Amino acid sequence: MTAPDSVLVVGASAAGLGTAEALRRKGYQGRLTVLDAEAGLPYDRPPLSKQVLSGAWEPERSHLRAQDALDALEAEFVLGDAAVALDVAGRTVRTASGRELSAQAVVLATGLRARALPGQEDVRGVHVLRTLDDCVALRTVLREAKRVVVVGNGVLGSEIAATAAGMALDTTLVGLQPAPMAEQFGPRVARTLGELHVRNGVRLLNDTGIGSLAHAEGRVTGVRLASGEHLPADVVVVAIGCVPATDWLAGSGLRLDDGVVCDARCRAAAGIWAAGDTARWYHEELGTHVRLENRTNATTQAAAVAADILGAEVAYTPTPYFWTDQFDVKIQVFGTPTDDAEVTIVEGEEGGRFVARYDRGGRVSAVLGWNMPKQARLHSRSLGQPSPALAPDGPSSAVIAPTTTA
Repeated sequence: MTAPDSVLVVGASAAGLGTAEALRRKGYQGRLTVLDAEAGLPYDRPPLSKQVLSGAWEPERSHLRAQDALDALEAEFVLGDAAVALDVAGRTVRTASGRELSAQAVVLATGLRARALPGQEDVRGVHVLRTLDDCVALRTVLREAKRVVVVGNGVLGSEIAATAAGMALDTTLVGLQPAPMAEQFGPRVARTLGELHVRNGVRLLNDTGIGSLAHAEGRVTGVRLASGEHLPADVVVVAIGCVPATDWLAGSGLRLDDGVVCDARCRAAAGIWAAGDTARWYHEELGTHVRLENRTNATTQAAAVAADILGAEVAYTPTPYFWTDQFDVKIQVFGTPTDDAEVTIVEGEEGGRFVARYDRGGRVSAVLGWNMPKQARLHSRSLGQPSPALAPDGPSSAVIAPTTTA
C-alpha cells in the first residue's frame, strides 16, 4: 500500500494529535492537517477532573504539547473551526466557517460530548466537565461554593466528587448505580470505593434517580430526587456520561452506532479511519465491536491507525485497560470486569492495597489493582488463561498480554 500524499485528522484530541505524531514518527512526510472545533492548544483530559479542577495545576499544564513541539510536526493546525459534514467519496470535510478540507486519508477523532439534563442549559450554576473551558468555569465557581451535588456515579462523577471533597466542599454524589463505578468494577470493589468516599466525607445516594433541577430566578438551588427529596446545592455537576460526537457525520454514509463503526483495522470506509473515544471497531480476539473511552486507548489506537495508513495491515487487538485516581488511591483495571465474575483478592488485603482477579467462564477476565500498579501488571499476564483453580498445573503463561500501561 502506497502512503497517501495527504492526511486530514479531524479532532486535536489525544487520539487526533497522537495520530499526527505517530505518522511523523514513522517517517511520513506528506501534507498533514489537524482540524478542531476548540481554539486553544490540544490538551489532556484526565487531569481536568483532578489536578486542574482542584487547582493543583494551572490549565496550561494540561496541554499535550508545547507550541514548539507542535511546530516541529510541520502540520497545519486549523483550530476553532468545527467540522460539520463529511463527503466520504471525496474525502472532504466542510467546516462551520465554510472551508472545505480534502485529503487522501481522513482520520475521525472528534471524541465525545457530555450528556445533559433536560433544561440545564437555562439554569446558572449547573455544569458539565468535558472540555478545558468547562473545567476552568467549574473550578471558578467551586472556589466560592459550599455545597455541591454531583449527578452520576460513574467514573467522571466519582472523580469529581473526590476532588470536590478534597476541596473541603459539602459533597453529595447521586447516581443510579448501586455503588460508585459498579458498572466498571463490579459490586465488590465498587462497595470498597464507596467506603473510601464516605471516609473522606462524600455523602452517597446510590440507586437514586434525579427528578429535576431546582432553581430560583434562573440559578440552581439544588436537585429534586425522583423520590421527591430536595438536595440543596450551590453548584450541580452533571456527569451522566457522554455520547460519541458523530452528529456531524449524519448523512455521510458511514455506519454510526454508538460511535463510528470500523473494521478490525479501524477503517470506517475506503480512506477513512476513526480513533479514540468515537471509534467502535471490531476486536478480533474478543469477537465483537468495542468502543473504549480512556486515555490509554486513545494513544495506542492512534498509533495503530497511523501504522495502517502507512500500510501495516495489522488488526488492532488491545487488552482493555483504564485507570482512575480518587483521593489517595490509584485503581488500574486490565480486561473487563463484569457483575457475574467471581472476584478473588490475590495480593494484599481489601480495604488497603490489593490486587483482585476476576474469573468468568473458567478464565481470567480482568485484573484490578488498588494502589498496587506493579503487581496488577504482573497478574494481568494471566488474562484469558484458565482460572488458576481450574488449571491442572496452576496458572499458565498469558495468551493475551496487556499492550499498554499507565
